[in-house]
Amino acid sequence: MSYHILSIDAYTCHLSCDKGQLRCADGENSPRTIPLEDVGAVVLSSFKATLTSNLLIELARKRIGFVLCESYRPAVLLLPADRSTDTGLLRHLADMPARLRNRLWQKTLDAKCGNQTALAQAWNPHHPAIAELKRMAVTEKTAREAECARLFWSVFADTWANSDFRRGRHEEGFNNLFNYAYAILLSCILQYLFALGLDPCFGIFHQSREHAAPLAYDLMEPFRPAFDANVARWIHLCLREGKTEERAGEITREFRQHITATLQASVMYRDKQLPLKAAVEAVCRSFRKAVLAGQSEPYEPWLMTTIKWAG
Repeated sequence: MSYHILSIDAYTCHLSCDKGQLRCADGENSPRTIPLEDVGAVVLSSFKATLTSNLLIELARKRIGFVLCESYRPAVLLLPADRSTDTGLLRHLADMPARLRNRLWQKTLDAKCGNQTALAQAWNPHHPAIAELKRMAVTEKTAREAECARLFWSVFADTWANSDFRRGRHEEGFNNLFNYAYAILLSCILQYLFALGLDPCFGIFHQSREHAAPLAYDLMEPFRPAFDANVARWIHLCLREGKTEERAGEITREFRQHITATLQASVMYRDKQLPLKAAVEAVCRSFRKAVLAGQSEPYEPWLMTTIKWAG
């Protein structure tokens, strides 16, 4: 049964195939093996990896996708020449009824606004914007995403930065930290979308444009607060050490290590405790089931349930 998404992150390794077993050797530890029949996809993020052509052929024979990443972002996607299974999934994505697309997006938005509310309340429970944020998170107004974002970032500014802070991709200050954090999250989402045969070009809300990945932008929304929390924690640690806001906002090697570790943080999903990265995979799998079923019920976005994200 092919169900595992095999993620290989070792700095250096050699991949090969022997008697139906995928073999991974890093030169230091004993080689590890896994039956190919148990693998649904392989995601390779190693900086120095070698592999055999025989492995690629065996992966194709067993209809196993292979995703090669650069700086943890998918750069190459290798699929079998016969893509009949993926074609069916692609047709469901492309022909998804507007009503279903809207229901899936509303569930995503419910989770994002709920997570922002939970995090903001954990940061600063007595902030005057909390009551309005709670109300907006459950309203059906079309502008609730923008309003929740405005209130959420006002709580962040008053708690961790200053009242002049404005969140924006092209703004200065701490915005560089958030931009980098979201890039890490996006890379993780893309890895699992490709591994599961979901084409990120077909989104449920974000619009398609050149070199864009609308579906990845959609599904990453509820996970943003997890990275927001870790960025806030970094800022708090830096300021407590006496660093200036300018230095706290620098993308250093230490910050990259700190924010990448967010993917390994322990979270709750479906009453189970697991790494955030595993929760991302589970959410993508639930979305895939919803697409194939033509129903929104199987899709379960991640909900932030622990206050340890307060920073």
